[in-house]
Amino acid sequence: MNSYELFIGLRYTRSRQRTRFISFISVMSVAGMALGMMVLITVLSVMNGFQREIRTRILGVASHVQISAGDKTLDGWQEVAAEASRHEQVLAAAPYINAQGLLTYGSAVRGAFIRGILPEQEERVADFARHMRSGRLEALRANEFGIILGGQLARALGVAVGEKVVLVAPQGQVTPAGILPRLKQFTVVGVFNVDHFEYDSGLALVHLEDAQKLFRFGAGVSGVRLKLKDLFRSGVVARDLSRAIAKPVFISDWTMQHANLLRAIQIEKRMMFLIIFLIIAVAAFNIVSSLVMAVKDKQADIAILRTLGASPRSITGIFMIQGTMIGVLGTVLGVVSGVLLALNVDTVVLFIENLFGFKFFAKDVYLISDLPSELQIPDVVITAVASFALSLVATIYPSYRAAKVNPAEALRYE
Repeated sequence: MNSYELFIGLRYTRSRQRTRFISFISVMSVAGMALGMMVLITVLSVMNGFQREIRTRILGVASHVQISAGDKTLDGWQEVAAEASRHEQVLAAAPYINAQGLLTYGSAVRGAFIRGILPEQEERVADFARHMRSGRLEALRANEFGIILGGQLARALGVAVGEKVVLVAPQGQVTPAGILPRLKQFTVVGVFNVDHFEYDSGLALVHLEDAQKLFRFGAGVSGVRLKLKDLFRSGVVARDLSRAIAKPVFISDWTMQHANLLRAIQIEKRMMFLIIFLIIAVAAFNIVSSLVMAVKDKQADIAILRTLGASPRSITGIFMIQGTMIGVLGTVLGVVSGVLLALNVDTVVLFIENLFGFKFFAKDVYLISDLPSELQIPDVVITAVASFALSLVATIYPSYRAAKVNPAEALRYE
């Protein structure tokens, strides 16, 4: 491309149009692209933030990899834990018992998932200690029948630390009078709150030995939970362990256990990207209308350039430069404003909430009450490249029309 083509294209971009409407459409094209990119970058960052928060809260109490015997009892869990710990990715292993039961306190009755744990080992694979609101995880001791409840579950039952609840086990006890439910009184020794409704409203922790006695597991457990160095390699580790462990076991990782939730978030993120990207496409193709009118406005200039020896290719280049500059300006403004908003979205939301006196995400309704944001460079790069590519495509037709202008016709009435 010759230097004069670049010079004229940039001059046309900076100069005022004889028809102000053309300038207005150009400004609206830039504003539309910038606004669309800002929204898209912010939405993608918020979706990344929600995905991170949900993953963090789930993995705060769930395991990276879980080894079980299916519906059977896993005997000799120490051997299984030792074999799993030999893998270079495994940081810690802890046994667990999963069961269901009814918790009663006075007239209040709630169903709960009961998890039997060894506190000293559980702390290495989960973050319960960090989420304790009252009491300590170490307060669970064998044969003392203590229990730690999720915050929502404790509130529903109306109990506090030090009070006693009755746990009704589903395994009945056969007597001459028939099958009677097995009951055991537990003392509440702690309350945790991980800000995840599924766990806060339905999970209760007891000591592993107490769970073995109550649910008749003997010396067995439900399985072994593992914590990894890199949680994103959980699938590879699960496959490796399935070949390394001699016992017939079932191995699952956190992506399998919460597959539907994670898949739903990913699909929603892709659909939001597609929908908002269409808004950017509409703004980008406004460049077409502004350049078509600019070509009409500059017909006399085009004719003079052609008579001075400019080729159709040079004319095409001039108007492509003009349209490209509009796209570059919209892309740069969109990236800068989108990054700034994504990095400060919590502050902006808090300001709006204080200004209008309402909360977007009520804590008693939504799983996450704050608006998290995680800006990822690939999202910004993909958005910027795609938007610029659209603006470049939008310049092709008007530039082609400019190259086809007939100098004689254009100068007839000048």
